[in-house]
Amino acid sequence: MSSLKFTPRKSEERGNADHGWLKSFHTFSFAMYQDHKHELYGSLRVINEDRVAPRTGFGTHSHREFEIFSYVVAGELEHKDSMGNTEILKRGDIQLTSAGTGISHSEKAHGGNQVHFLQIWSLPATARLQPKYFTRHFTDEEKTDKWAKVVAPVWADGVKDTREGEGPAPVQSALTLYASILGTGKALSRPLEGKKAYVHVIQTSGYNERQATGANVKFSTKGGDEVELREGDGAYVDVKKKGAILEVENVGDRAAELLVFDLE
Repeated sequence: MSSLKFTPRKSEERGNADHGWLKSFHTFSFAMYQDHKHELYGSLRVINEDRVAPRTGFGTHSHREFEIFSYVVAGELEHKDSMGNTEILKRGDIQLTSAGTGISHSEKAHGGNQVHFLQIWSLPATARLQPKYFTRHFTDEEKTDKWAKVVAPVWADGVKDTREGEGPAPVQSALTLYASILGTGKALSRPLEGKKAYVHVIQTSGYNERQATGANVKFSTKGGDEVELREGDGAYVDVKKKGAILEVENVGDRAAELLVFDLE
């Protein structure tokens, strides 16, 4: 029996909303897109791949009891919140809001370019926490042909509960997020410590609501299951043995930016 089992989540099967100012894909049920087969995976509740037109965005709105983080792919994202945080986030930035008992915030495209980012939500392990805000930055060099641990549980070794600083952003969930920019013909391995995982290939070459194209990445485990994914595709990963090795290989003709969520 394979130590990992992959169930593809094809890009064109995701929820999709085009509001003009906002083009968004929903991996999980969100807003008007509801599918009971795709609602929650471990603590992972939302992966929205959003593109927001210049000088537009999400007006002030409120959240409670979610860990909300943004992974900026291109452009600049302006964040303002009820805790007094105002920040312009750029490529490579991770912004994490632990909403806890309640916060209000707005997120808008800053400047004259579209902003492309992934908005990710997870369920906290503890309810009614004091709201907090964190930012981290990871260069392309830190991700190129290697793993960057960009988000990790606040209780994990070496994770710092500070607003800014080095290391992964601290999340109040059993979730560790790794990012990589994998070059053509390059391969990486990643031991998975949780009971499940989710992998996602970011749509870096442009918005595409049809069958996925662009970068091509093979995810596998030695002697077992495998799946090939393209930009916008993802896959659920059933981890049948703790520490099972996820093998990742770029089998396409361009670099691929990808995310691996290690989940309980």
